[in-house]
Amino acid sequence: MMTIVRSLSITLSLIFLLVGCQSKNASPAKDASPGPNQTISETQRVRQTQPNPDRDQSSQAIANRLVKIATSVPHVKGATAVVFGKYTLVGIDLDPHLDRGRVGTVKYSVAQALQEDPQGAQALVTADVDLTERLRDVLEDIQNGRPVAGILEELADITNRIVPQPSHETEKKEQAPTRQNEQRLKPTP
Repeated sequence: MMTIVRSLSITLSLIFLLVGCQSKNASPAKDASPGPNQTISETQRVRQTQPNPDRDQSSQAIANRLVKIATSVPHVKGATAVVFGKYTLVGIDLDPHLDRGRVGTVKYSVAQALQEDPQGAQALVTADVDLTERLRDVLEDIQNGRPVAGILEELADITNRIVPQPSHETEKKEQAPTRQNEQRLKPTP
């Protein structure tokens, strides 16, 4: 009796194994490519994605990456970056003999280069020697563990020098056009 049960269970196991491994050839697979005389009836869209590179997301690693980007721009001799939360300030060192217009162009080029990096997209860039030195001091204070409140005050002062706040004291009022202005705008015959 025991051998009959044993042989029956082995036979059933083999049948299930053979049935489970059998491939279906009755209908073509949906994933199969069409033959020479066949067309694809359904349009399939595949979303192409590029994997994001794994990067160190610490503030120091981001600052180092932004400094590398800034110094890759021509005429930039050195750079200092401070990343504090979502705020980024970048100070650049330029040749002191560059004229003012060229300094603005280099500063703009650095800002454009930083926009390629997700953390540098909103960075404030300065070429002012004093502000760059203050950024170096702030970076040193961060590395030495200075209290955050003092660092935030210094960063706020630097930011206000880079991007001055508009004055709310004077209200801008539009004036209605006057006859004198209209006469000036009329073409002369």
